Amino acid sequence: MTTSEQTLKAGSWPLDPAHSAVNFTVRHLGISKVRGRFNRFETSFVVDESGSAQVSATVHLDSFDTGNADRDAHVRSADLLHVEQRPTLTFTATEPVRVAEDFKVTGEVVIGDQTHPVTLDVEWGGIQEFPATGDRHIGFTATGTLKRTDFGVGVGIPSAALSDKIAIELDIQLIEPK
Repeated sequence: MTTSEQTLKAGSWPLDPAHSAVNFTVRHLGISKVRGRFNRFETSFVVDESGSAQVSATVHLDSFDTGNADRDAHVRSADLLHVEQRPTLTFTATEPVRVAEDFKVTGEVVIGDQTHPVTLDVEWGGIQEFPATGDRHIGFTATGTLKRTDFGVGVGIPSAALSDKIAIELDIQLIEPK
């Protein structure tokens, strides 16, 4: 983390869903990458008077989207995500976050009955006024890796067919509280 910490207004910073994304990449057969996104997610980013933020997010696994309907239906099935029994992925930071140019957020990811620690590398995008509304927005890009078998996802599928490591990238815009 750099020493260039950002001072943010205290309060709850709502998500700008039109300018945010939760993306992933996974290797298929070890020779190519399949990229996709989750179309439904929520965040909680609450800054206290000291400038530290409590961070959490929920991703709706049934919104899995690679642009291939047959593949997406298979991934949502009991073979992989099993969204009927595991409808969400949640992330909760284990301690308050201080925003800086580059920083890490360590937290717990929960899918179904499995909980594992994950650390995200976060790049601060800055703060800008959105001309359409006059509201100030902040932006982040966060990257990390999940191990699918840690969460019981596709346990019977060999990693030669589908990589065990899933790269995640979150592009998040939040709106300054009024």
